[in-house]
Amino acid sequence: MLYFYNRFFVLLARRVQVLPALGIAVVFWFAGPVLASQTGFDFSVHTLASKVPGKTALIVGGIQGDEPGGFNAAALIATRYKILSGRVIVVPNLNFESIIKRSRGVYGDMNRKFDRVSKTDPERQTVSKIKSMITDPGVDFILNLHDGSGFFTPTRENNMRNPDRWGQSIIIDQALMPAQYTGLFSDLSVTAQQCAENVNAHLIEPGHTVRVKNTRTAEGDEEMAKTLTFFAMKNKKPAFGVEASKSFLTPGRVYYHLLAIESFLTKAGISFERDFSLTQNEIEKAIDKDIALTLGERRILLYAENIRNRINYLPMEKDSEVQFLVNNPLLALVHNKSDFSLYHGNRCLSHLSPQYFEYDLGIDSIEMDVDGQKKQVPFGSRILVKEQFMVHPIPDHRVNIIGYTTQDMKDEAGFFITKDDCMQRFSIDRDGQIFRIEVYRQGKFNGMVLADFRFRNKPDKIAQITKDICNVEQVFK
Repeated sequence: MLYFYNRFFVLLARRVQVLPALGIAVVFWFAGPVLASQTGFDFSVHTLASKVPGKTALIVGGIQGDEPGGFNAAALIATRYKILSGRVIVVPNLNFESIIKRSRGVYGDMNRKFDRVSKTDPERQTVSKIKSMITDPGVDFILNLHDGSGFFTPTRENNMRNPDRWGQSIIIDQALMPAQYTGLFSDLSVTAQQCAENVNAHLIEPGHTVRVKNTRTAEGDEEMAKTLTFFAMKNKKPAFGVEASKSFLTPGRVYYHLLAIESFLTKAGISFERDFSLTQNEIEKAIDKDIALTLGERRILLYAENIRNRINYLPMEKDSEVQFLVNNPLLALVHNKSDFSLYHGNRCLSHLSPQYFEYDLGIDSIEMDVDGQKKQVPFGSRILVKEQFMVHPIPDHRVNIIGYTTQDMKDEAGFFITKDDCMQRFSIDRDGQIFRIEVYRQGKFNGMVLADFRFRNKPDKIAQITKDICNVEQVFK
């Protein structure tokens, strides 16, 4: 059974599901206020609401799984933006299986299933659910995020810049909403042009110009008549496609997506703030910043940002389903024959090789001396270390500091340990700064703490961090 989670992605439970078509098992999740019991895939929904009334935007990313600009932009809206007035509903991973597989559509193009979809189509329920969200009376307009080839231009300039290209465009199906429509953005052409002009005021290079592409769908474009945006139009909902060029790397695509999204939100009177600067460099950092997962009864915390491409001997519970929490809607775990692959969107970040143990939940924390101060550190936590740490001995328990090499003994409690005492290749991060502290009792696993040396020579960074212990509740609050 799968459980919904809230704006901050706190899952009550996650479990591995088998995907017969792929021959692997993948973890997916739902979002919302109630319990879901269906099997198979679903997308996550993130409602960012303010206390100030206003319009509601629905933002959809990942309808086509090989377009990372769109789904990463949507995920940043869901995780790094705060809405100050109005409401924004974000679906960052509509076609999650296709995202993981880097496929336009594992079961065909989902964005061609909104006119009709077969009763036997595996995506029928997903399409039905997003249709219900689009037609919800509370939704005022829809943005569907894509990455398109080349650069759309109204006249042919060359092979990459011509009317048949889709990149760097805002797509409308017709110039005006139906005559009887009295809601927001009735003049689609004018709205799209104004938003394009706002984006064009912040181009990275002059050749990146964004233009409005009117597909005139109702005049006979059979392919576009099958799309999400035209379905919305037929149901009297203003809808726009936003296409960033596939000629850019992902941060560049996300940059233009966010410029367009912010322009539409502003025009709708929806105010917001974000916790990063809108530059390609800052976007690249923001995409991966502090993404994390927790496993094993919330006793194992792993930072996915900059994680090594393989983590060996990860203590997992014997004869138990794998349950875990994530704090980012693009994180997923794929169960292979002998290990697990950790994905962020369509990037495989790491392979987790399990070592199975019975779990002993008799203790919840360990006592440590960290840089001269005693700390009670819960399992499933990260603790910042400037110089050294020591784990206080625990009767009948064994402490194993993965990578510690200066003592040849079974129990590694009671010794002061510096970063130089630990072999970098055993760290969980590629920079050799974060190390695992594991505790066992009579061959059973109790829990894990991360010793984090990343800021030991950065006093300015240390000063910005108000808590040196970051536990599961804080990471997934």
